[in-house]
Amino acid sequence: MRSIIKIGKWLLYSIGVLGLILLCGFAYVVYVSKTDPPVVADRSSVKWQREDHGNGFYTLGNNWLKKSRSGLFELYVEGDSFERGVVNGKLSKELLVSQEDYFSAQISKMIPSTFYLHFLKYVIGWFNRDLDKNITDEYKQEIYGISESASDGYGYIGTNYQRILNYHAAHDIGHALQNMALVGCTSFGTWNAASEDSTMIIGRNFDFYVGDDFAKNKIILFENPSQGYKFMSVTWGGFIGVVSGMNEKGLTVTINAAKSSIPSGSATPVSLVAREILQYAATIDEAIAIAHQRTMFVSESFLVGSAADNKAVIIEKTPDTLDVYDPKSDHILCANHFQSKALAGSEPNIEQMNESASAYRYKRLQELLQEKGKNTVQNTVSILRDRKGLHDANIGIGNEKALNQLIAHHAIVFEPKKLLVWVSTAPWQLGEFVAYDLNKVFALHGLPENREIYDPELTVAADTFLLSRQYKNFEKYREYKHRVAEGKDINTDSLVESNPQFYHAYVLAGDYCFKREQFDRALKYYGLALTKEIATKQEEAYIRRQITDIQKKLQ
Repeated sequence: MRSIIKIGKWLLYSIGVLGLILLCGFAYVVYVSKTDPPVVADRSSVKWQREDHGNGFYTLGNNWLKKSRSGLFELYVEGDSFERGVVNGKLSKELLVSQEDYFSAQISKMIPSTFYLHFLKYVIGWFNRDLDKNITDEYKQEIYGISESASDGYGYIGTNYQRILNYHAAHDIGHALQNMALVGCTSFGTWNAASEDSTMIIGRNFDFYVGDDFAKNKIILFENPSQGYKFMSVTWGGFIGVVSGMNEKGLTVTINAAKSSIPSGSATPVSLVAREILQYAATIDEAIAIAHQRTMFVSESFLVGSAADNKAVIIEKTPDTLDVYDPKSDHILCANHFQSKALAGSEPNIEQMNESASAYRYKRLQELLQEKGKNTVQNTVSILRDRKGLHDANIGIGNEKALNQLIAHHAIVFEPKKLLVWVSTAPWQLGEFVAYDLNKVFALHGLPENREIYDPELTVAADTFLLSRQYKNFEKYREYKHRVAEGKDINTDSLVESNPQFYHAYVLAGDYCFKREQFDRALKYYGLALTKEIATKQEEAYIRRQITDIQKKLQ
């Protein structure tokens, strides 16, 4: 009896100690996940108020936000770091709030459990515990200024400043922890003999997908910082990082994700490294020097074009290595794998090339550049819109192996020496490519009378694909896909008929039948999927596992 009592006391003691350890651990995680905002000497700008001129046009001093006839929002901000952030937030408050709503709604779809969402908050807080130590004071102050206008509805996630700061690392966390293909982009450039008029042309698709709503409100930001160069970038509410942009010196930056190992903690977000390059570099050497100074926790390629150098290179950077790929040619291509001597043969890169769609897209890009001949802006747009596979094969609409996967947040084309830029309009890169002459935009003192700053004469027309039956069928396919995700009933034959050459239509149909224990039909769909061009080895392995599982069930 005494021994049982002793064992009981020992168990209670052990449980108590374990509980205390867990409680202390939780308290520690909560403590280290808190991020204090930077100290700002002059906060007077917080009291400033924007002026509403109607029809979505706002001004605040020399700064302004408006919605163009193209559907794109255009934002101009100037001043020091905190002031720029405050003005940005006040002018774009509705866009800032709705963007967080869209992002949070998408995360809730991916993780429907409230418990896991709260748990994730502390995991990310722990992961990002040193995030602010790896971001310059200038950018922390700009983010802090924006956060003054953030929604008060997400206090359970963190303070306004902490949330907006962490969102700048969202791309890095997603692609590092889950190797998610959130950013499977393609970019390229031509100059000298490869371009029709010898001018450098750079194009890119930013295939970043966090739901349809996230891409609704694109902002073309024109920033005039008190330090560094004026620049433009394509962004969204609350985001000061750069994914695609060009500065007044004709230096361009675009980013392409690469295969990454799982890190133990965060460092400088990729988009803020790109932002620093855009704001402070006028040449390729200056861009490389800035990239050297920063530590990142994921692997990334920065395609940097320079009017001063009349060429483009790719700065390839991992958490511990940096190398530069210079093709020593008149053109450059970039997908989602490395090409430099130091990194091309690395194990993660070889795995990326063998198992992802990156190498296939790269070959397709080579093929198209050869077919088109000397490059032009129109040819660049046509390449970015290309939906086919190698040798013009029909691989289904939306295949990751195509340059145009119909998920792009935006596509963009630069002519750095002329300071011209073209930005796609919805849907994806199929709408008009609206042209901006940065020589004129950066020289503006207020808006012209008609309030439009893009150049309609240079605008590239929308893709005629939008008027085709194929496009209407693709819209039906997406409707079926959404219905499957929501657990609603569909006709699986109609699903595959809407996109008959796309392997994923058959996978969706197979999964739908599998969940309903319609194993014979599921087996048929999975088998047909294997006859199509499958984007990744991982997806092919999944299909084969499903087939094996069904065969065991039917034995």
